[in-house]
Amino acid sequence: MGDAGAAGELESVRVASVLREDIILGRRPPGSRLVERDIAAELNVSRLPVREAIRTLVAEGVVVARPRTWAVVREFTERDIHDFGEVRASVETLIFMLAAERHDDEGLALMRDAFERELAAARAGDAETARLAAGHFHEIAAQLAGNAMLAELIGVFVTRLRWLFGQHDDLLAMAEEHRAILQAIAMRDVETLARIVPEHLASGQEAAQRRIAGDYAI
Repeated sequence: MGDAGAAGELESVRVASVLREDIILGRRPPGSRLVERDIAAELNVSRLPVREAIRTLVAEGVVVARPRTWAVVREFTERDIHDFGEVRASVETLIFMLAAERHDDEGLALMRDAFERELAAARAGDAETARLAAGHFHEIAAQLAGNAMLAELIGVFVTRLRWLFGQHDDLLAMAEEHRAILQAIAMRDVETLARIVPEHLASGQEAAQRRIAGDYAI
């Protein structure tokens, strides 16, 4: 691949990262149009990397491509959240249990750092930072689980997972739930995790369902 092709790939990755964060944090709300020329001008790139970035986000499940018109940010339904929650509950509970069994001191320190950043941001009312740190907390757990197949599965819906954290309105409550999970992981308490992780995931699902119900009740 030539330098031009490599540069184009790098640009598309950067554009995808910017759009992904905008969608996850609600800067580009569900149903909003993703107009290639406007995004290209905004980010000072050509339209090609924007087109590639949009394709990436379609594959990640947060953008819907509409033939002969603009791509739009996906509007999740209550059924979407329910279906996602069923899969997520099984996969993520197993991830946290394996992380408890297999973590080392370095990995635990990474989780603690993510939790502390989340808690500090929640206390300061910095919703964006708190939600991003919450997502990072879960991503670190997936790394610590040390299972390539689970990592592949979580990779399929990690962007939707991070979007889900963007629906939380009680940031301190979410951080406190992460505190309990972190303590159980540090103690390698798999039985407690088997109980509290599904409860934690259910609270996130309920927050997303409330947000959706509020958005569509206008």
